[in-house]
Amino acid sequence: MISVEGLTHYYGNRRAVENLGFTIAENEIVGFLGLNGAGKSTTLKILAGLIIPTAGSVKIDGTDLIAANADFRSAIGYLPEDPPLYKEMTVYEFLLYVGQLKGRSADAVVARMPHVLKVCQIEHMQHRVIAELSHGYKKRVGIAQAIIHQPRLVILDEPISGLDPRQIVEMRQVVRDLGKECTVLISSHILGEIAETCDRVLVLKNGQIDAIGGVAELSAAATAKGGTRLTFQLRGTPELVTSALKSVSAAIKVAIEPDGEGLVKLHVALSEDQREKVVAALVTAGVGVRRMVEDDSELENVFLGLTQGATA
Repeated sequence: MISVEGLTHYYGNRRAVENLGFTIAENEIVGFLGLNGAGKSTTLKILAGLIIPTAGSVKIDGTDLIAANADFRSAIGYLPEDPPLYKEMTVYEFLLYVGQLKGRSADAVVARMPHVLKVCQIEHMQHRVIAELSHGYKKRVGIAQAIIHQPRLVILDEPISGLDPRQIVEMRQVVRDLGKECTVLISSHILGEIAETCDRVLVLKNGQIDAIGGVAELSAAATAKGGTRLTFQLRGTPELVTSALKSVSAAIKVAIEPDGEGLVKLHVALSEDQREKVVAALVTAGVGVRRMVEDDSELENVFLGLTQGATA
């Protein structure tokens, strides 16, 4: 459905993305991952027709998006990180208005409304004023406005940011349901959610594609790069643990949190597998090692392994 070749964009002299190339199939859900400034939002804005790239091409079903008329671009649904809502309107009034702005007749929007409300799980909120809704429901209304005109491509920039755990679980189902009727592109920093909802993942690093594929494929790529992520349960102080790990050169990311009386939990990402050195350094420093677990299944481990050495 989507074919991107040589996509490059500069803001003045600053390069945002360079020479991106990828294809996305119809009804595929693809996640865009990357550190802050990696070029995710810029890429999605170009695919939404909001930014004209410096170079390269974007084709949707063979039609050049950059040269296409406004009617073609209006068939794309887009949700920025901050949902564009008219908060003084009710949900129903807003969606009816937006649907007509996007070129659909009032009758067509009214006919589609029950389906959109159901997919976005906001049927019981349709007569509420948007300003009175929680952040999570405002996100859902934002998705509803992106699909009310029945687009074939929907682009969601950080749809899960700011949601609580229950809302995140509910949003998974919303995204999966969208994938049954259109192609969906998602940008997110919540790596586990990308793994739960997306068919493929595209990893951006410094404005270029660093990896693309399914979670299993990326896990193999990260392993090939030597990335290892471990979780320890330790007896000792955070200061003692931090001091001990200074002698382990492969420790590229360290996080410590309380884990009961006298215990701490250590999360450490290694650029290469030096777990024996980590254990030896801890024991030598007088830290009690109670348990160690390798987080092979975590997408965050994959992400860290692929992007190690990048600057946030």
